[in-house]
Amino acid sequence: MSFVNGLHFNNLRGDIYGGLTAAVVALPLAMAMGVASGVGAIAGLYGAIILGFFASILGGTPSQVSGPTGPMTVVMAAIFLQFTSLFPDNPAQGAALAFSVVVFGGLFQILFGILRLGKYIELVPHPVVSGFMSGIGIIIILLQIGPLLGEASVSKPLDAAIAIPSLIANLHTSSLLLGLLALAIVYGIPFFLPRINRLIPSPLLALIAGTSFYMFFMPTGSTPIIGDIPSGLPEFHLPTIDASLALIMLGSSLTLAALGTIDSLLTSLVADNITRTQHKSDRELIGQGIGNTIAGLFGGLPGAGATMRTVVNVKAGGRTPISGALHSIVLLIIVLGAGSLASNIPKAVLAGILIKVGTDIIDWNYLKRLPVVPKAGIVIMLTVLIITVSIDLMLAVGVGMVMSSFLFMHRMTELQVKSMSTITQPEQQEYLSDKESKILEEAAGKVMIFRLLGAMSFTSAKAMVRQYSNASNYKVMLLDLTDVSLIDFTSSRAVEDIIVGTKESGNIVLMVGANEDVYQTLEKQGILQHLSKETIFKTRLSALEKAKKLI
Repeated sequence: MSFVNGLHFNNLRGDIYGGLTAAVVALPLAMAMGVASGVGAIAGLYGAIILGFFASILGGTPSQVSGPTGPMTVVMAAIFLQFTSLFPDNPAQGAALAFSVVVFGGLFQILFGILRLGKYIELVPHPVVSGFMSGIGIIIILLQIGPLLGEASVSKPLDAAIAIPSLIANLHTSSLLLGLLALAIVYGIPFFLPRINRLIPSPLLALIAGTSFYMFFMPTGSTPIIGDIPSGLPEFHLPTIDASLALIMLGSSLTLAALGTIDSLLTSLVADNITRTQHKSDRELIGQGIGNTIAGLFGGLPGAGATMRTVVNVKAGGRTPISGALHSIVLLIIVLGAGSLASNIPKAVLAGILIKVGTDIIDWNYLKRLPVVPKAGIVIMLTVLIITVSIDLMLAVGVGMVMSSFLFMHRMTELQVKSMSTITQPEQQEYLSDKESKILEEAAGKVMIFRLLGAMSFTSAKAMVRQYSNASNYKVMLLDLTDVSLIDFTSSRAVEDIIVGTKESGNIVLMVGANEDVYQTLEKQGILQHLSKETIFKTRLSALEKAKKLI
């Protein structure tokens, strides 16, 4: 395995242009994410630089560009607020614990990759992903309404929604004007002037236009601004652990790791679709984990594969890790030389840019299909969305997965029930051979074939017993397992109940067709002890011939 996945120099021109374009897009977004997290714009830039570089050269998706994303920023904002509020007299201690959580979250991602858990992300159903991403988009929008209107951002989305009337009643005209200017640019330029958007991405244009308008046409202090941004290289800080908060730190770290995993691999799938390649999910997790770990050590915001930056990179020609690494180097040059120039950026402008990010995250494609998608999927999507916005992100995913699992089990049970049949007349089934049909016809209803098909799981156990209970007036039952591929513990116990129940009612049981795996399972569970060797057959015809003699 090569050290850098997908590295080659045959696309150098496209990679350079893609990296430069991605950096231009990432600059305003990284700053906006940093401000939105409560940590500061520089943390967003440091996160984009560090994560973007290491995830590119060590990850498994060559064309992916990583950095702070909306979902990760929302979680980091909650973590930062949680820990700093625990130390009101020493906020630096809370901040140190918050960045330690980032480090541990990155280590968990590395562990996920080592354990090869990446493939399981593909098992997350689309309604769960849709509800989760739409919920994240709504959270971002709600949290940016305050800064858009000139007030500080509220930490919780529901509180932000409740505060909207008071914010409107006391809005800052200057902030709203700048915010509306930013919104007009980020929404209008791509739609009305796509050529300009290709030359100067709309978020960067909004940043430049909004800041220039404030500096040249508005009084100083008329709207909240970012303020002084440190320039230079970030400082290294060892992670710290507070024993009394260890469980909270562990839970927060797992939340970051799980969210970063989902966020990154979903973007990897997007990159695959565009470039027609296949990413290496476990390697991607290791790269993302290393990047987030190092970002946490240097005070950078955690992140993941960023869909917008990745798409921009690919569209501009980026195909190898060179583009993602170059994007980070360009951002580093900007931080080292132009940090002071960003101090006058109005927060309302960044809020306008982030509101566009929030609306882009919402799964409009799924929402448009609501009239035609399955109702169960709609219920799952809305449940996940509501829990995401109102309670907790990872709880929302967990609830969605549980609901999806129960729905899947219900559908599997229906299929398994349909595959069960009790047969006493040959015309009921076409799968019987002529000889088998003749014997069954001659039995005149005294022989019943209880046929099972496919993989018999615990979901079908009760249905199996219920189907058997509906049969009556037979003398010999053929338990036909010819087409059963596997059987689990619960359904094997149901088979035992059927065998015991049949014998207790004075009837005879013959078992037929169990393959080696099914036979061994039944034997290990002690179920075959209820049957003698003379009542176990390999073929249905031989079992029917035995049944004919018994009646």
